[in-house]
Amino acid sequence: MQVLSVSKSPPLAGEAYIHGAKNGALPILAACVLCRTPCTIRNCPDIRDVAHTLSILRALGCTCVREGGTVTVTPCTCPACHIPQALAGSMRASILFLGALLARGQEASIALPGGCPIGKRPVDLHIGVLRALGAEVRAEDHQIVCRAGTLRGCRIELPIVSVGATEHAILAAVCARGCTEIRNAAREPEVADLARFLSACGADIKGAGTSVVRITGVPSLRGAEHTVLPDRIEAATYLCACAACGGQIVLRGTEGCSLEPVLHVLAACGCRVEQGRSSITCARTGPLIAPADVTTAPYPGFPTDAQAVVMAALLRARGACRFTETVFEHRFLHVPELCRLGAQISVHGRTACITGVPALHGAELHARDLRGGAALVLAALSAEGNSTVSGMNHIERGYDSFVPTLQALGAELKMVEKPDLL
Repeated sequence: MQVLSVSKSPPLAGEAYIHGAKNGALPILAACVLCRTPCTIRNCPDIRDVAHTLSILRALGCTCVREGGTVTVTPCTCPACHIPQALAGSMRASILFLGALLARGQEASIALPGGCPIGKRPVDLHIGVLRALGAEVRAEDHQIVCRAGTLRGCRIELPIVSVGATEHAILAAVCARGCTEIRNAAREPEVADLARFLSACGADIKGAGTSVVRITGVPSLRGAEHTVLPDRIEAATYLCACAACGGQIVLRGTEGCSLEPVLHVLAACGCRVEQGRSSITCARTGPLIAPADVTTAPYPGFPTDAQAVVMAALLRARGACRFTETVFEHRFLHVPELCRLGAQISVHGRTACITGVPALHGAELHARDLRGGAALVLAALSAEGNSTVSGMNHIERGYDSFVPTLQALGAELKMVEKPDLL
């Protein structure tokens, strides 16, 4: 079994390039099913979730070719309509294929999707979107089965802000008959990026990136070329690595406007953060100071995906602070593992209270989810002695070249073989 061996890191230094966004690439790849001609997706991260998505596309009859950071998807004339458990169970985003397949044909089914165990993330929002557009949806034999003659535009009022449900509504509505209005839509940059790709394919979408999205259905879509936006959570992770270890790093191929809440917290802690036209510089030389309390919220609030890595950076900060999680109810899976390093954290419902400690010490750690796994690595880099992190498959779901990037910045870590226990 391979595990990550981590030692206390010297101050980080150097530059890193930020890859395309995981949460941007996945819905765009699902949208390729809607197109009648090939799609070229640039800056597509080489991560497990993208590999799973390409496997789904191939299972549906599409041809997928990766050359470096570019993926070309040639859709099938008559795509298959079922996504089996072996593929659907690998990630939550697989459910987005339902809307795309229904918009392309008249039937679609999928085994219940999987993903990180960070909360309920119920599929009922997705089912409600499809039913509103005229689909018949039912659950049978641990799968979701959908049928529709012609999807018809309508007004969709989302009961809560949901990125996945917003993207699903857009995918299903772009070829529906008539107009669709999505209210209480998610405003995340990744939603707007999906709309830019679909617009390049011939879709008529207005308001993506705001709370009201209006879509006028078109008969069909053509393929297009698109460059996935930079991964703001990957950028936040490496900024937090610098905050945890000290030093100075420059992130290229990204920008700070979508990361303002994270940059604000890091600056309040004592980091020097500077934004360039397509770069972010972070430096930390003195001690960190605990910031004001942090509360996650839908965009443009503090991103839930950055909560764990920011927490990991602040374990040795002077003072105390609280993290309140409002998006997912089980987003503190990393806390018991951080405490194994000597962190002082208490959890009360959806709030974690952190009191800074003078030093952390090495420990054997296990990642249980994507962002929490990255947080364990950052904390271990700032701990005295050696640590090991298992469960690296979670981290590989969402980070392209995670270990090599940290190594290039001077971090002390490497993958090693650990004998399996009998």
